[in-house]
Amino acid sequence: AVVSTQSTGVAHGNLSTHQYVIESLKRHAEVSKNSGYPPSSGYEASRKAVADYSSTPECKLTANDVILTSGASGAIELAMNVLLNPGDNILLPKPGFSLYNTIAGSKGYNVKYYDLLPEQSWEVDTQSLRTLIDKNTKAILVNNPSNPCGSVYTAEHLKEILEVAEEFKVPIISDEIYAHMVFSGHTYYPLASLTKSVPILSIGGLAKRFLVPGWRLGWILVCDHGTGIFDQVRFGLVQLTQLILGPNSLIQSILPDILTNTPQSFFDDLTKTLETHSQFSYKRMGKIPGLKPLLSQGSMYEMVEIEITKFKDIADDIVFARKLLEEESVFVLPGQVFKQPNFFRVVFCAPIPKLTEAYDRLQKFCQNHLKEASS
Repeated sequence: AVVSTQSTGVAHGNLSTHQYVIESLKRHAEVSKNSGYPPSSGYEASRKAVADYSSTPECKLTANDVILTSGASGAIELAMNVLLNPGDNILLPKPGFSLYNTIAGSKGYNVKYYDLLPEQSWEVDTQSLRTLIDKNTKAILVNNPSNPCGSVYTAEHLKEILEVAEEFKVPIISDEIYAHMVFSGHTYYPLASLTKSVPILSIGGLAKRFLVPGWRLGWILVCDHGTGIFDQVRFGLVQLTQLILGPNSLIQSILPDILTNTPQSFFDDLTKTLETHSQFSYKRMGKIPGLKPLLSQGSMYEMVEIEITKFKDIADDIVFARKLLEEESVFVLPGQVFKQPNFFRVVFCAPIPKLTEAYDRLQKFCQNHLKEASS
């Protein structure tokens, strides 16, 4: 059997949403009005619930600042479409979630990649970021906490990114779908809470924190700090939502309930489990010759560097991943998917016994392919 290190715990059955969420869905399914077409930007009560859930003292939100979408992926597409025209460019992180580039390419937007620094816990190379901005740059996309890196940025580093955006007057799309999913010693800061001037479209949703990726409910928070800079952006987003007439009506209907009443203990237990799996993965893979895992600070992911020169017949991460699947039936995602050659990504949501089996096979594979002097 193939052992995948790319599936969420939902697929393995060891991580499930809270029973309160399921019961809320059942109750709301019995109300006929929840089966009709909602407004394309979402029910007002549901948008208000997201606004209340997401507001900070520095960034107060109302229902009019929220657009409900078909998952965070749909939110990212809408955010790009409202800020860019074909021929404009957007700055994306490298390594970064591959869908960013897919969406941009499908719409005729040009992409420039700014570097994340593995030796600095994947912080943004802000000097590199500055050099990429030109008159056609219409947005910077920031992902925190990160997929695929598992990094969680400090407030100080986020302010450094904001300084660049402020200097060049470029708005930010902040992908925060892993909000609050951070490990001991780290803190999640909504980017919009750290500025009073940089306009930000913040991306969020239910998929990760509530463990319901298939429910396809995301959102965009329009944060312009009362300046009115994003007035036309708000209007444009509502217009664009009419292309798909909004996300699932039933899932929308439970937002006021589950965003308020899901027990905090559920989220705390999930984070503890993920942190345990992260630490286990880091320690176990750290014992495998030829691999250098980078400890995750949050989310569900860990990046692992492949020391290519220590292997006798592995040319790059693509070859590594292909041979690993063929020989040991273990699936990892090669770093080139994220524009980071000679790394691979692990999703550590699977049960510990499954992870143990995967890492045992991974060690056997590495031992079989290492040069003799590296064994």
